[in-house]
Amino acid sequence: MMRKEKLTITDKNYYKTMRAIYDLMNQGEDHLTEADVEKLKEMTVAAERYEDEILKLKPVQQPQSLTEIVELFMYENKLSQAKLADKLGIGKPKLSQILTGKRQPDIFFLKALYNKLNIDPRFILEHI
Repeated sequence: MMRKEKLTITDKNYYKTMRAIYDLMNQGEDHLTEADVEKLKEMTVAAERYEDEILKLKPVQQPQSLTEIVELFMYENKLSQAKLADKLGIGKPKLSQILTGKRQPDIFFLKALYNKLNIDPRFILEHI
């Protein structure tokens, strides 16, 4: 039976633990003994607890508007507004005006978000 105690590990031990987890996982499920599986479970619980309590990893906040999703796309793809405007097939001033809220997105822009950036059409419809 597995002991239920609070496990704390240092950064160095965390990285060692993660390496050991990956090593076991890379062996393949068919090549693990019951002891290996139990060890893997314990290490995974310890690593998750460390991430939650020490590293305090926060989930990435999802975009809440068309502007946010476009800006996220630009960031992830290292695109300037000018390059994004070219990719979308629209003028740079038009893109700037849409992103700053000075202009409402038109059908051409919305279709380009879907066709050229592969943005979920449900997200587009819910945020216009």
